[in-house]
Amino acid sequence: MNARLFRATGLAAAALASLVAIAILPAQEPASQPETKTPAPQPPQTLTSAHPNNAYWVEHDKQLLVDFGGLERFKEADVQLGAPAAGEDRVVFMGDSITEGWKLDQSFPGKPYINRGIGGQTTPQMLVRFREDVIDLKPKVVIILAGTNDIAGNTGPMTLDETEGNIASMAELAATNGIRVVISSVLPAYDYSWAPGLEPAPKIVEVNEWLKKYAADKGYVFVDYYSAMKDTRGGLPPNLSKDGVHPLPAGYAIMAPLAEAGIEKALKGVH
Repeated sequence: MNARLFRATGLAAAALASLVAIAILPAQEPASQPETKTPAPQPPQTLTSAHPNNAYWVEHDKQLLVDFGGLERFKEADVQLGAPAAGEDRVVFMGDSITEGWKLDQSFPGKPYINRGIGGQTTPQMLVRFREDVIDLKPKVVIILAGTNDIAGNTGPMTLDETEGNIASMAELAATNGIRVVISSVLPAYDYSWAPGLEPAPKIVEVNEWLKKYAADKGYVFVDYYSAMKDTRGGLPPNLSKDGVHPLPAGYAIMAPLAEAGIEKALKGVH
């Protein structure tokens, strides 16, 4: 075979190999390529909730996005309230729906007691609004009732340590600003209708034990609603609550003298 024929044969073999390689390529896994096409528009996401009362919780979740702490709720009322009069023993009740539903004018007629409860709130939400709704109102005493919605997970999962820390932060903010502190026990609850199966009863016992010790260590007043209201399951009995969480008038009738005694102790500097 001469050199020219050898070279021609080699070129033909190379061309054949190239054709075979090209034929095989489409069957191989393609390498990642940059996106050259605009992705198809996705349908808008619908805000949903796992809670049975879906409509309420959809609105609740929307509210968290625009005003997590509920600062707008009492903004105007706080301004209109103004400073306490000379010699006025103003008291602010800080809490969730249990406080919000408490008709203070009926339980404590003639007393300058201010209700700053917002239904559904957890302790981190209360902490956010504590300055506006408590400190800036210049009360002599604040009575804090919070924690059950933390256990229910109203603003997401929370540990008991986180709940206790938030209550401690509120109490310490008050004390730093010359406001005397009354810490309330969490009310008994065997179950939550909006978040069933969480078994809150033993968790509430644990939180209350911590709150009682914390109050004693810090020199705050502790008010024990729990012991006066619990049933054999560690919940609220039907004569005190329709849903096992929120007191009926009979429940508030038990709470009122306990709260009043706690407030009097705080005003006198007794704990």
